[in-house]
Amino acid sequence: MTTRAGFVALIGEPNAGKSTLLNRMVGAKVSIVTHKVQTTRARIRGIAMADQAQIVFVDTPGIFRPRRRLDRSMVKAAWGGASDADIIVLLIEAHRGLTEGALAIIDRMKDEMPQGKPVALAINKIDRVKAETLLALAEAANQAFPFAKTFMISAERGHGVEALRDWLAETLPEGPWFYPEDQIADLPMRMIAAEMTREKLTLRLHEELPYQLTVETEAWEDKPDGTTRIDQVVYVMRDGHKGIVLGNKGDTIKAIGQAARAEISEFLGRTVHLFLQVKVRPNWLDEPERYSEMGLDFKDGDA
Repeated sequence: MTTRAGFVALIGEPNAGKSTLLNRMVGAKVSIVTHKVQTTRARIRGIAMADQAQIVFVDTPGIFRPRRRLDRSMVKAAWGGASDADIIVLLIEAHRGLTEGALAIIDRMKDEMPQGKPVALAINKIDRVKAETLLALAEAANQAFPFAKTFMISAERGHGVEALRDWLAETLPEGPWFYPEDQIADLPMRMIAAEMTREKLTLRLHEELPYQLTVETEAWEDKPDGTTRIDQVVYVMRDGHKGIVLGNKGDTIKAIGQAARAEISEFLGRTVHLFLQVKVRPNWLDEPERYSEMGLDFKDGDA
C-alpha cells in the first residue's frame, strides 16, 4: 500500500486562524489559541493522519512587521518553516480580505518560494461574509498569486476542513511516515505544557504584558502513583509585572495555575500537580537560552 508523508506550512497574518486550523486537523490542542496576536512563537508541529498519508503541520508564527528581536526571530522562523515545507497553505480571513499584510506575504512568496511548490489558499471565517463577497475575494487572490487550489473554510466550526485535509493528503509526496501513527506533535511535552500555561496567562492578562513574559518548564517528574509533578517559571521583565501576574494575595497566578493544570492533565490523560513561580528577569528578551526554549534562533533576531 502506498504511503505518503510530508510537511505542510500554515502561513498568514497573526490571528488568521492558523492555530485553530491546526488543532482542528490534528483533533487535539497542540497549538495555543488566544484572541491576542503573535501568540505562536515556536514552530509547533501537529501530525494528522488521512487515509495512508501522514500530514505534518508546521504552525508558523504569524507574519507581521517585526519591531523587536523576538519579533524578528519569529518572522524568520515563519519563512524558514514555509520554505522547508512540501506544501504551503496561506490563510486569509474572509471578513478582512486581501489586507496590506496579506498582499505583502503574497509578494514575498513570489520572490522566495521555489517554482512548482504547491501553495493553497484557505479563506477562513467564511461564516462572517456573504457568498458573493467570498467569490470576489477568491478571484482577486488568485489574480494576485497562482494558487494550486482554493478552499473556503471555517477552522473554528470545521466547515471545509476535511476537503482541505484530503487534498493535502493526496498532494504530499510518496514515502514512509516520519512519526508513529499515534503521535500528534513533535514538540517536547515540557514545551507543550509551558505553552498551555502561557496561553492561560495571555487570556488573563491585558495589553502588552503577555509579550513581556515567557514560561519555561523547569522540572518534570512522573511519579510511581501515575501522577506528574511539573514545576514552571514565569519570567517577567519588571517587579510591577510580577505583581500583576501574582494578583491580589496570589489570586491571579492561582487561577492561572488551576486552568493550566486542568488542561495539561486532560492533554496527558493523568493527574498533574503544577507549581508556578514568577521571577523577574529584566533582560530575558536578550538571552539566547530563552529563545532556545521557544524553539527559535537568537541570531535570527539580529537587525
